[in-house]
Amino acid sequence: MPRNILIIDDHDDLATALDAEFSSRGYQVTVTETRAAAVKEVAKSSFDVVITDLDGTNLNCAEDETGAMNCLPEPLEGGRSNVKVFKICLRDLVKKGFNESEVEGIVRTTLDYKAKYIDRGPKIKDRHEKIEFVMPSVISLMNDILTYLIKRVEKLGVVNPERSNLFVALDEAFVNAVKHGNKFDNTKLVQISVEIRPGTATFTIEDEGEGFDVATIPDPTDPQNLFKTSGRGVMFIYNIMDEVTYNQRGNRLTMVKHQDPE
Repeated sequence: MPRNILIIDDHDDLATALDAEFSSRGYQVTVTETRAAAVKEVAKSSFDVVITDLDGTNLNCAEDETGAMNCLPEPLEGGRSNVKVFKICLRDLVKKGFNESEVEGIVRTTLDYKAKYIDRGPKIKDRHEKIEFVMPSVISLMNDILTYLIKRVEKLGVVNPERSNLFVALDEAFVNAVKHGNKFDNTKLVQISVEIRPGTATFTIEDEGEGFDVATIPDPTDPQNLFKTSGRGVMFIYNIMDEVTYNQRGNRLTMVKHQDPE
């Protein structure tokens, strides 16, 4: 059976392009303009991939929403027009089986088209963006996703592209989630959530692994651990980010980067 893709896009430019592209590849594509309409579609059909590109005003709750809408963005009561939400969720695709080239094609195509329509709406300096990826543990997805995120953070003025090592920190966090958290099991998910507000970007990366105690990582600055590779990635993250926290289980990492000084 063909894959089912749900696209939720209130401006229709991204949806039209992706509908034509994915339909030409044999996918079944459904398009809605609001989160409320998407809830009704999810109640009727099963979707392997859900792509969301909405303003705050179209993120309201549906009246009769029931069940876990894991692939839909969180609703905003009343809506906030300055919020932009972009999300790619492959949760159900992972459950049904996939190959890496298929996933790469879906993600890369979506990001390529998204880049063409990304800066419409409110002024960039006032933009409040939420970006989410729910992906299988596939290392090959890393470069496309991280490149997209870096460009957004740079565009919104949080980091200076000539001086930032942000890519290094995000790369380490992603690899740790896939390698150490999910142990390269591509049936397990990695969730990447990014919230960009004026002057600040918050990144959260969560895996489905057992977690760990960050306090047990050998101190990479200790001369006795000079030739140990364990812990170096965590050191890079702490040095590059302004705030770093793990949840109690140790499978969710939250990193905050403030705007670079002029």
